[in-house]
Amino acid sequence: MIEAGSRLDALARAATVHLLPAGVDNAVQWGSGFFVAPGLVVTAAHVLRPRLVGRQDMEFAVRGDALNNGIPLPARLETWLLRDPACESVPADEDLALVRLLDPDVEHECLWLVDRAVEYTGPLRVYGYRPDERPTGKRIVPWSVDADINVVDGAGGLRFRPDAEFPPGVSGGPLVDADTGAVVGVVKSRRTRSDGGAAVSSLALREFGTHYRQLVEAHDRWHASLPESPDTGDNWIDLQAGELGQDNPWTPADRRTALGLLARLPPPGDAHAVRRLAVVARSYSRWPGANPPLHSWRDGHGLLYEGRRPLSPLIFLRYLALVAAYVTARGADATLLDAWVKERLRAHPDRSMHALVTDARLPDELRPAPEEPLHAVVPYPTAGDGRTVVTVVLDPVIGAVPTRFFWQIWVDDGTGEALLEAADQSDEGQPPEALAQVLGLPLARVFRAGDREGSPAPLEVALPVDEFDTAVHRWRFAAVAALDDHQYLGAQRQVVLRDLARRLEPDNDAWLARWQGLGQAGALTAHRAPEHGRTPQADRYARLPATHVPVLCRPAGRGLGKRTMAAFLDSGHAVVLWHIDGHAARGCGEDCDVLHARAAGLLDSIGSVTELPDSIRLLREEIAARREDRRWAEPLALLYDDPGRPVPGGDLDVVDAPQ
Repeated sequence: MIEAGSRLDALARAATVHLLPAGVDNAVQWGSGFFVAPGLVVTAAHVLRPRLVGRQDMEFAVRGDALNNGIPLPARLETWLLRDPACESVPADEDLALVRLLDPDVEHECLWLVDRAVEYTGPLRVYGYRPDERPTGKRIVPWSVDADINVVDGAGGLRFRPDAEFPPGVSGGPLVDADTGAVVGVVKSRRTRSDGGAAVSSLALREFGTHYRQLVEAHDRWHASLPESPDTGDNWIDLQAGELGQDNPWTPADRRTALGLLARLPPPGDAHAVRRLAVVARSYSRWPGANPPLHSWRDGHGLLYEGRRPLSPLIFLRYLALVAAYVTARGADATLLDAWVKERLRAHPDRSMHALVTDARLPDELRPAPEEPLHAVVPYPTAGDGRTVVTVVLDPVIGAVPTRFFWQIWVDDGTGEALLEAADQSDEGQPPEALAQVLGLPLARVFRAGDREGSPAPLEVALPVDEFDTAVHRWRFAAVAALDDHQYLGAQRQVVLRDLARRLEPDNDAWLARWQGLGQAGALTAHRAPEHGRTPQADRYARLPATHVPVLCRPAGRGLGKRTMAAFLDSGHAVVLWHIDGHAARGCGEDCDVLHARAAGLLDSIGSVTELPDSIRLLREEIAARREDRRWAEPLALLYDDPGRPVPGGDLDVVDAPQ
């Protein structure tokens, strides 16, 4: 337990500061903050928002009793998580900001950031600055208190036990874990109603993305340099081991050295590489819960815990050896990391277990791929092949008029088992026209975690046949994109649709048989539909060869197109192409002939059905680059319904519209 007046407590106080206007004395205070890396202060965004809205480049000041002899230093906002700075209240997962000193050479203490990706609950010590309560002066003084977090409140939110009291000015101050001495959160607000106040989890720092990675790399390099307090000669990590009495074989000093060496390496190409190497290091034993955001090699180190306790040192050394192999295979120098792993391994007493580290090898999927020609087609993932797929499930609200959906986002990270990452928290669902905007932020997060270097994760959208003409491939995160906008999803990644009804019938024999036939087929043949003068019939479509892929030149969600699509689904067809934008006349015209001819050429040109989704993506990429000869493909939608990867969530209850 960190005790008031202890040497570790003194270091925490030395790293804590407060923010104030430039050019005034310290009688004015905006809020608190703390150093985590050279020149970088973490604080709550709401502390700065009222002062910096519309003038985010404004200079202000940072001051601390142990900083620059108590003389304020000039600083500016580096970045914040606020999406709408003019909002009335700041959500917990947006209430963080990074502040940078203008003088990069100022010496100061830095707190230690937790590497575990968990929402902390339990005892801690809270630091900040507050106005002096004495009537004789208006100075700002340091403050700290013991407290407990007992509630995790939504994305990034933490709540204190009701007995905690926080004075004005401490918002933005650090929450330091009483067991490990690491920062686990940031003060957000004082007591409201019956609770003791709110905080932001330090896990929300990962939402800074590249800024977060650069922050933790600078943090780990600073701590690895063994800095000492100019007043006492104390060092943060050494005191963690001494005052807090950690006896795990993977010591705070081991962790400091390992993370310092990882911070010297080139960053990972994508989150998948970090996650996969951590899984391999754990002998394919996953951590509980969903996959956290992973931006740095440090984040993979943070997956090697059970609760708050580190796993065996061999697990950490195996992870480090795998990271070294990964970066070395890509031409980087990991000599220092390799040498330390070997040195640390010699200290492990059980030599019979050393092979766990010395025999560590990269999974084939993480070995550098040979140079491929420009615009090479990437086959669609199959179940358990190690590649990530993101699935959005849109469940219609029963009885809602007009149509509304409850949404869920599932992620299969390549294991063949999908995990629920986010879900609609509303009571009434979302109208179709709002989906692109509502799904934007959660999809951005899962894409950031699931995209591999040079290979964005495909997006599947499962919805009822009535909604098959939803222009998912035109979505952007902010709005539906214009035709030539290269940011629209269909040009960025493979986008396919799934039949929501098949989620409830995974044992559909006709569907399974036709999919197997497609997988064994070579070149595919386009089947023009609906056929002139013939009523769509499932029995007739069931007799089509497995190599035939239906192509509809009209929407699939209404009229004759809907009846035709229903017949194809009833007969087990798993891959269908159609035109979502309407049919100008009752009968087919020249545009229909062009679409069918081009679609037939596309299907004939690919070597496998798994190449179809990316072949369409490449066409859309060329449309965005203003290739006029590719525009025929822009309104195409693709049903790609692999029964080997069923639509997830089939055991969830259907919810009726509220009365």
